[in-house]
Amino acid sequence: MFKKYITYIKDNPEKLWFKRKLYGWGWTPATWQGWLCTFLYVIFVLGFALTVDENSPPSEIVFTFLLPFVLLTGAFIRIAYKKGEKPRWQWGNDSKKS
Repeated sequence: MFKKYITYIKDNPEKLWFKRKLYGWGWTPATWQGWLCTFLYVIFVLGFALTVDENSPPSEIVFTFLLPFVLLTGAFIRIAYKKGEKPRWQWGNDSKKS
């Protein structure tokens, strides 16, 4: 399974940052740029999450976590859509079937 995934990711003549997932819907990072975007997204979301504690009032939670989370997620999806394959449901690599 892992070998099949690596072969699928390496078959990237257009140098797309994100390729469709082999199974399901969505993207997976395919180049170092895609991995960097994913890593930065996770770091920023964790950073914003750590600013909230149990004593934070609800209005502070909205502005210190929820709003940045929504904006970061929107930016991440936009980057993946622009720099990746068009998403669609996939169940394995159809192009290799004979």
